[in-house]
Amino acid sequence: MARLRILLTCTTLARRSGSEMYTRDLAVGLLRQGHSPVVYSTEMGEIAHELKMATVPVVDNLARLSTPPHVIHGNHHQELMTALLHFPGVPGLHVCHAWNAVEASPPRFPRLLRYVAVDETSRDRLLLEDGVPEDRVRMHLNSVDLDRFRPRGPLPAQPQRALVFSNYASEHTHLPVVREACARAGIALDAVGAGVGNSVPRPEQILGGYDLVFAKARSALESMAVGAAVVLCDSTGIGPMVTAAELDALRRANFEIRTLRHPLDAEVLAREIARYDPDAAAEVCRRVRATAGLDEAVRGMVEIYRELIAEHAASAPAARRQQRRHLRHGRAPRRVLGQHAVKERLQLRGRRRRALPQGPSPRWARSTESEEPEKGGRPGAVLKEED
Repeated sequence: MARLRILLTCTTLARRSGSEMYTRDLAVGLLRQGHSPVVYSTEMGEIAHELKMATVPVVDNLARLSTPPHVIHGNHHQELMTALLHFPGVPGLHVCHAWNAVEASPPRFPRLLRYVAVDETSRDRLLLEDGVPEDRVRMHLNSVDLDRFRPRGPLPAQPQRALVFSNYASEHTHLPVVREACARAGIALDAVGAGVGNSVPRPEQILGGYDLVFAKARSALESMAVGAAVVLCDSTGIGPMVTAAELDALRRANFEIRTLRHPLDAEVLAREIARYDPDAAAEVCRRVRATAGLDEAVRGMVEIYRELIAEHAASAPAARRQQRRHLRHGRAPRRVLGQHAVKERLQLRGRRRRALPQGPSPRWARSTESEEPEKGGRPGAVLKEED
């Protein structure tokens, strides 16, 4: 099975946020390496258009797929469960992108064989809050498309132009603090992102024009790959100026919430700006480009796909029996599982009910449609586990 068919699921393809950009880049990277990705979402938009322009198939109705995938890669639980129920017998994995987002809650289902964390923070969530067994968890760090984000020329001795690169930047969050700190240092400041009404579809075309960038997560990594000096900063707080000495630890935290340790304060930010060093930024750029490229990340994800496909093939009969127990006894709240998945599950129940002999219906044949999770459950526990 050299060429894999991968179904990627995503809540929306209409906005430019982390998991949507992750899905787009991964799909393009898989296609570039000879695989066959297709992306499923119930909300189309500009990201769907970009995928189609890259010749990646995009669907909002799974019935349009005439051939089942080899593996289902889910980024959000509703669309992932819809796909798993639509394609019985296909294994899947769930990627946790965030520490506290409800849509990042991991479903529990027999054919979900791997749970992928994008950083140590989300790994802790999977293991220590959501109860995912450790042998099912893999950590796979975020990456950057090096073909798009090309290195700029040498930085000046002192920063002249700075950029706030964040969808959360606005006059009500961290933008005024950054503006004050830059004004003290005599640095001109621009801002891009949804919060300022200036979302940029191709940031690689503008990042090379800035010496200093204030960003977190994916935006920070892309800025480093271009060669800008980066101060970790967003609406939740301020982190350090990224240096080579701290790069590995900061990347394992995805340049995210655990790295933003200081409150929003112009004095704190001014201290980080004072650490600006063109040579240090150049070394960070070199190391990011050597270790965080998209192509290598895609190869690593394909290894995870092949691992879970092989495991599923080896345990297929037992997995099918366990799945039947889930569908007979589990209760899936409509608001968690999603309308499409509930519809497919109820259709399956209806077929089984019609096949029953006359007499009292057993418990599993009765309607279990519920608006609330089971007692003691949490939104991430989509289907009740059976021993």
